[in-house]
Order: sequence, then C-alpha cells, then structure tokens
Amino acid sequence: MSLEEKIGQMMQVDANALTNKADIKNYFLGSVLSGGNSDPADITARGWAKAVEEYQAWAFRTPLKIPLIYGIDAVHGHNNVKGAVIFPHNIGLGATRNPLLVEQAARATAKEVAATGVRWAFAPCIAVAQNPRWGRTYESFGSSPELAVSLGAATVRGLQGQLGTDSDSVLACAKHFLADGGTTDGIDEGDTACDEATLRKIHLPGYEAAIKAGVGSIMVSFSSWNGIKMSANKYLLTDLLKGELGFQGILVSDWAAIDQLSADYKADIETGINAGLDVIMLPTGPGEKNNYQDFARLLKELVVEKRVSQTRIDDAVRRVLHIKFQLGLFEEPFTDSRLTDGVGSPEHRAVARECVRQSVVLLKNTNGVLPLSKTLNRLVVAGRAADDLGMQCGGWTIDWQGSTGTVTTGGTTVLAAIRNTVAAGTQVTFSPDGSGAAGADAAVVVIGETPYAEMKGDRADLRLDPADLAVIERLKQTGIPIVTVLISGRPLILGAALADSQALLAVWLPGTEGQGVADVIFGDYQPTGKLPCCWPQSMSELSGAAGLVENKSLFLYGFGLGYDKSDKTKSRARLNGNHKASAF
Repeated sequence: MSLEEKIGQMMQVDANALTNKADIKNYFLGSVLSGGNSDPADITARGWAKAVEEYQAWAFRTPLKIPLIYGIDAVHGHNNVKGAVIFPHNIGLGATRNPLLVEQAARATAKEVAATGVRWAFAPCIAVAQNPRWGRTYESFGSSPELAVSLGAATVRGLQGQLGTDSDSVLACAKHFLADGGTTDGIDEGDTACDEATLRKIHLPGYEAAIKAGVGSIMVSFSSWNGIKMSANKYLLTDLLKGELGFQGILVSDWAAIDQLSADYKADIETGINAGLDVIMLPTGPGEKNNYQDFARLLKELVVEKRVSQTRIDDAVRRVLHIKFQLGLFEEPFTDSRLTDGVGSPEHRAVARECVRQSVVLLKNTNGVLPLSKTLNRLVVAGRAADDLGMQCGGWTIDWQGSTGTVTTGGTTVLAAIRNTVAAGTQVTFSPDGSGAAGADAAVVVIGETPYAEMKGDRADLRLDPADLAVIERLKQTGIPIVTVLISGRPLILGAALADSQALLAVWLPGTEGQGVADVIFGDYQPTGKLPCCWPQSMSELSGAAGLVENKSLFLYGFGLGYDKSDKTKSRARLNGNHKASAF
C-alpha cells in the first residue's frame, strides 16, 4: 500500500462532508459515517441500503478495492431509520439488570443495522454517569461500574454476533474512553478530576469487560482527565488500553475531537495519531475549517517529516484491515437483501416490549392502587407525554436531538397502549391538561422531559416542568387516584408529584413499544425494575465535584417496588436522610 492509501484507511468522513462521492476513490477512504443529521433523503431501510451501496461502489474503483465500513450511532435500535424498532435508552436497560435480554436487544439491533448495509454501530456507551445533570446520562447504563461491565459486554456480544460468520453482525464500539460520565458538574465534554485509582475503579471496568467480550472498536471521549484531553493522552490510549489491556481493535476519535487540542490543525493530527488514535472522524469538507482534504495532506507531511512514524501508521492500518477481514467485508461488502424486510419486525418489537416491561421501576404504590383494573368504568389519561412518541423515544431518534410528536419510526404511545389493554366497556378519555377528570375512577398522568441529546441536554436544574406539576395538581382537586408515569432520561426532582400521586412509575425513555408500560400498569407484568442510580430529593444533594448524592437520597440505588407485599417490605426507600449514599 502507498502512504496515501494507508492514510485513506485512517479517515472516516461524514456523508454530509463528501460533496463529491468520487473523493472516496480520490482519497482512498476507508470509512464513511452518518452523524446525527447526515441521513440520506430516503430513510427507509431500502433507501439507506441503496445510499450505503453507492458509497461502497466508489471504494471498488480504487486499485486495491478495499471495502468501506460505514458507521452510525445506532444507540437504541437503528434509530435513524423509518420503521425501525426503538429500544429503551441504556439507563432503562440498566434498570432491567438483565444481560441476556440486553444481548437480545443488541442482536435485534444488529440485524436491523446490517439490513441497511451499515456494519459499524457506535455503541454501547459504557459511561458510568456520576451526575444526572449530564445530558448524556440516559446513554449510560447507570451509576455503577457493575452495570457497565455486565450490560456493556452483553451489548458487544449482541451487536457483533459471530464476526466473519454472521452476515448480520456489526462492529461494536465501546464509548467514550475514558470517564466521560464523571466530569465536574456533569458538564458534557468537561473534565474528570480524580486520581488514577478512582479512574480505574469506576470508569475502566466496563472497557476491560468489553475487550474480553471481543469489542472491535473503542471511541475516545471529547472529555479530559485532570485537564488533559483524552485524544491527546498517550498514557491512557496506548500504554493502558493497547498495552496493559491488550486491545487489538480500532481506536476512533469522536466527531472532530482532535480539533479541540489546539489552534494548530497539523499539530492536532500529530498529537492524536501519536497518542494512539487509529481512525479520525472528519465531519468537514471542501472550503471548511479542518477538512478531510487538509487532513490527508497534513498527515502525509507529518510522516515525511518523521513527526509521525511509519510504524504508527502501519499499526493503525493493520487494525482497520483486520476488522474488515473479521467482518467479512472483503467477501461480501454489500447489503444482504434478505435482512431488509426484518426491519421493524414483530419479533424485534416483542424484544423491545420485554425490555420496556423489565425497565419500569415502581417508586410508589399507596394502598396497592396498582395494578389498575382493566374493567374500570372511566379512566382519564392526562399529560403532554401520554400521546407523544417522540417524548417516549428521546434524543437520537431520527433527529440527533430527537423531537416531540409523531416520529417516523412508528410505534405505540402510552395512551394507545392503555386503550389497547382495557376492557371493551371501559371509557378512556384523554385530557392533556388534566381538566374534565371529575367522576373518573382513576387517572394516569404521563409527564417528562422534552427530547435532547449531548451538549443541549445538560441541565443545571432537574426539577419537573411546572406545567407537568400543574396537571397533577388539577387532577388532585378531583380526589381520584392518580398514577404518575415519568418519562425521563435521568432521575428528576419529583417535588409535589410524588406526594400528590398514589402511584409513581419511572419508565425512563422506553422507545416505540409503549405497550410494555401498559403491561405494568394493568398487571400483565409484575414490576421488577430496580433503580440504576440513586434518586435525589433536591438539587442541593448534588456536589459540584462528582455529583454524588451525599446523604439524603430519596430512593437508593437498586430500589424498586413490586406488587407483592413482601417485596415492598424488602425495598423501602430512604426518606429520613440518615443514609450515606456512594453514588447518585
């Protein structure tokens, strides 16, 4: 291989940056990705497959005909595809405590990803979130390294399947190395300030488990450790990850992450590659700052000037080619069309529904108001989230930041699920603001967070939206039992919502299969979910350094009621402020 061909294998260019697809051939590109909002015009499974195959065809116009590997953030299902199944975000899966189920969900996701020609999924996120103010908390399985270990490894196994054997296996990518969940104040892309012993104890175990599970790629975080950007940290990337832990796969940068190292792009490339990065994610094209053409030119200069060694280049390229061989891309680089009809299949939706059922955490159930009877005379469903599929799915759903309302994935809202479940004679009335509920037998009010993703999701104040509290207050005035269903990507400060509700369910971001929520409400499934993190009573409990709940957690890590009295007795919440919690 020529130096230019090798450098091409180290480049992953965003689809929107490629103004000319011929640049795949011209620059010998080894990888293309679709970032948060760089989808093809046709986002059906067949539309995606056609688009990816067009990119792949350009790779076969190069002399060596090395196939592309296409990457995407399939973080809770193939979430940028019309009609795909959207699974609960990771924090909900953390509440299941069920690695076998999580592996099933990842296997279904892999089938849907591979059905579109994409073979690299940027998942799982195995951050150990220490502060719920962080806008990516829902991408974490929870605040405990044990969850990252068991569920992260399960996701890797499910996504990758039998590499080289299964046509529906995709390359997993553990992210974001290292300690992105521990930044001060929960600030995205911030600084994790701790000693190395703490770094290894809390944030490293998930990666050790992922490597043992055979993960083929790891994405490096935007964040810093004690002031040093991860993309520049040779000790962590090369000495620890590749040396001590023996990681043999690809280290890929995050979106233009090396650009944050300094104002000198050439120096940034030198620093990042020498630190251990093998593939650089490049989201800018011709005429833009730090574009992929400049990257190719500058890295070649760095090698000629001996500022980056040929040995370092060869190591990176061997890793890339080895993965492509493992995936079978040289033998079959194009989409297995037999998979395409399986996108959004009933079988995959059944797995997602089971994930939802097992993720629901029952936080309160006064006098056994739950499960509700299916034969009530009249049931009021209230709240802005009750009939909003976008709120159920959250961020990273079609759009990078997600959206409210109807999303093109299709699915079942909580309101629709309730109507599917009750007896024929039960009247279900929907009142978004909670008005007109007098005389009903009970009310189910569905509240929660407006969708968000990284950067825009950071919040200084985690109190419930006043409009949501107003709905509950309006229902309270009627005197009917209130069942509150909270849709959120993290624990929120419940305030009066907890006191004014007879029952309260945390359902996280359940995705498209809202029927799983109704299964718990009406007793078709007995709640088994356990909190993947502590639940604070107030914002004052979150310390600035790491966001730990210091001494007054409302509900402890692992808390979750069931419908039987013995389970309630065993899992009492700490309401008296006497418990010292170790993590949020």
